[in-house]
Amino acid sequence: MKITKEPFGRLKDGTEVTRWNMESACGMLVSVLNYGGIIQRIVVRDRDGNPVDVVLGYDDAAGYEAGTCYFGAFVGRYANRIKGAAFELNGKTYQLEKNDGENHLHGSFCRTMFDVREVENGLELFHIFPDGEEGYPGDLAVKARYKLYDWNSLELEYLAQTSADTVINLTNHTYFNLNGSGDVLDHKMMIRASSFTEGGEGTIPTGRVLPVLHTPMNFRLWKTIGQDIFSDYPQLTACRGYDHNYILSDSKDGIKGGGLKDVACVRGDKTGIELTCMTSQPAMQLYTGNFVDGDEAPFGKGGVRYPRYGGFCLETQNYPCAPNYPQFPNAVLHPGETYRQTTFFNLTVLK
Repeated sequence: MKITKEPFGRLKDGTEVTRWNMESACGMLVSVLNYGGIIQRIVVRDRDGNPVDVVLGYDDAAGYEAGTCYFGAFVGRYANRIKGAAFELNGKTYQLEKNDGENHLHGSFCRTMFDVREVENGLELFHIFPDGEEGYPGDLAVKARYKLYDWNSLELEYLAQTSADTVINLTNHTYFNLNGSGDVLDHKMMIRASSFTEGGEGTIPTGRVLPVLHTPMNFRLWKTIGQDIFSDYPQLTACRGYDHNYILSDSKDGIKGGGLKDVACVRGDKTGIELTCMTSQPAMQLYTGNFVDGDEAPFGKGGVRYPRYGGFCLETQNYPCAPNYPQFPNAVLHPGETYRQTTFFNLTVLK
């Protein structure tokens, strides 16, 4: 596996952004930015041998700074939404930044400049987030390891330690399009989950867990992403498509993770490229790019304006808003403990 790096433009304040390129022996290319820990591109060959960039994004740092869709970003301190931008911990209420209406979404990692160093098979990104940033308690030391293996497998490993009790939920927000362009409605998808967390106003969980059986939420058998996306099922009409947390295991620990499990598989209908996902996380947010066409950046890669449903995300994580629902998996990290979660994205080609 070969690693190179190159300039990727500047932010508005003049900060230089660097792109790190990892290339496997099989020719898979993964590019990562020190800004936001962003996965900027993943290039693989389709069934005809043509290179295809299978992730959405921008061609320079300015695009990522202007964009509002979190393309490729490493997100935290708490991925997904926290209702009312507040949670209670040890008898104290912590007020977070309201960056999604009255709620808190994802956090500041996507706007952070990370230190990067090469490690075996890849890169390690590091940053210490100070106590009180965005309202979160504790100094949080975070490492994200991006490793590329010669069988075209990308490993994302997240580790964190804190100086005080805090809440944490880390994930990656890459949008995949296995055809490389157009929408993903004809992609075939399968998710090994029998239930999901019900979404209420603003897709905030209600605290209820619902079965997927006999609903459009069911991906336990292969179907296209677009097969049921336009149904009148309230969970879908509320957010113009899928933006839901699928439950992958009965684990009640969102901190240390469990064993790796196969959780999802998606096939591009035009290229034959297949993506499989494995994770230690207890859940996964499926997002189908329902609002990508409203991105505040002028356009994406190659000057293209991405369409609605132009990509899908498999955001392996804890449940949304878990700090406010005691029945959800634990989201509290204590001093002396290490948060550790791992996800693999494997890309192959079906002939």
